[in-house]
Amino acid sequence: MSTTLYRKYRPQTFADVVGQKHIVATLTSALKLGRVGQAYLFTGPRGTGKTTLARLFAKAINCSDRKKNDAEPCNKCQHCLLMAEGRSLDIIEIDAASHTGVDNIRELRETVKLPPTLGSHKVYIIDEVHMLSIGAFNALLKTLEEPPAHVVFILATTALHKVPDTIISRCQRFDLSRFPVKLIIEKLERIAKQEKLKIDPGALEMIALTAEGGMRDAESLLTQIA
Repeated sequence: MSTTLYRKYRPQTFADVVGQKHIVATLTSALKLGRVGQAYLFTGPRGTGKTTLARLFAKAINCSDRKKNDAEPCNKCQHCLLMAEGRSLDIIEIDAASHTGVDNIRELRETVKLPPTLGSHKVYIIDEVHMLSIGAFNALLKTLEEPPAHVVFILATTALHKVPDTIISRCQRFDLSRFPVKLIIEKLERIAKQEKLKIDPGALEMIALTAEGGMRDAESLLTQIA
């Protein structure tokens, strides 16, 4: 198996997203109405879809062939294809765990001024944002207070209590919950069917329980077992 199942079966449209219905509904409404905000904060346990939703939302924001009054990205335009290959210059993903310093955020503050290359917006996805230093948070706050019109920030964290209130107050906050065992089993069944894996229902239930509400962990376990 050349790729992990959670990467292979990562949702490419909002219709593919399992669970988190209230969050999907709010994000898709914003896209349909053309009311995309400038800062979002996704918080929740690991493996609940924070980065997946962030990437999907970023792709839909910049999709050049997205139909009017529709939130779904076309997955065929140049931006969508570059996004699928991880080569979009307008979607900047930053792992705060390895870019914790104030210099990293100062560098970001310089790049936000530059216009997008292909899409309508530059989208910055900052994963594990709680890992930033105090100095970095202060630098980020200045950008969040007055972001350029072409910039959207999506922050993701598993530890909301470590994110300063000043940052949280500048963002639209979404709390992602753990997946119910039933939803995890249903997705694993679909994956197993497509991968032509023979697996007992009891084994799927065991994987789902072991994952403790994390879809990514469940899919990774299925990869290992397969």
